[in-house]
Amino acid sequence: MDAVEAWDRRWATEEGRADWLQPDPDVVAVLSRLKERGVKRALDLGCGVGRHALLLAEHGIAVDALDGSEAGLAYAREEAAARGLDLRLHQARADALPFPDETFDFVLSWNVIHHGNLGEVGQRIAEIWRVLKPGGLYQGTALPKRNLNYGQGQEVAPDTFVGAAPRRSHPHFFCDAATLVALLCGFELLALTQREHRQPRSWHWHVLAERR
Repeated sequence: MDAVEAWDRRWATEEGRADWLQPDPDVVAVLSRLKERGVKRALDLGCGVGRHALLLAEHGIAVDALDGSEAGLAYAREEAAARGLDLRLHQARADALPFPDETFDFVLSWNVIHHGNLGEVGQRIAEIWRVLKPGGLYQGTALPKRNLNYGQGQEVAPDTFVGAAPRRSHPHFFCDAATLVALLCGFELLALTQREHRQPRSWHWHVLAERR
C-alpha cells in the first residue's frame, strides 16, 4: 500500500479524520508573518481533509489545495462549501505539481514529503522550490532519526522504513539535520526545530524557509 492509498482509507471514515481537523499551532502562528509579507496565493500540498487550507482561506488568502486522496478532497470540498470559502482543489501527487513556475507566495506541506525515500523527498522539495516565487515562504515537516519509529519495520531504502501497522504500511524517510539542510539548499532557512506530535517521542522537524 502506498501513502495515498493509506490516507485515502483513513480520510474515508469519521474516526480516521478525527485527529486531523484542527490546524497545527505552528501553522496558526505563521499567519501573522504571511500578512506582514502580503501573501496573496498559497498552496497546501498534501492538504488531507483541508484543515490548513480552510484556515488560510478564512484569512483571505487564495488557496490551491492538492492531495492524492479523493476522500480527503471530498471532505475539504464539503467543509469549504459549508463555510462559504473558495478552495481550488486538485487531485495529484507531490512529485510533479500541476502549476507553472513561481506561482505561489507560500507553500505549506504538513506531514507529507517524508512519505518516500531520499530521492522522492528531494524531488518534492525541488517541486516546492519551483512553484514558489523568489522570496516566497515554505513551511513544512520532516521526520528526524530521533522519532520513535526510526528503525522500526523493514528498511526499504537508506533511512526509509515500512512498518507492519496499517498506519505505517507505506515508506517513511528519516533524516538528521545535516541531510535536511542539504535538501533545502535552494532555500534560506529561517527556522528549524523539533516538536513532538500527539505522543512522546513522536518527534518531527518543523521547517520555515524562504526561496532564494
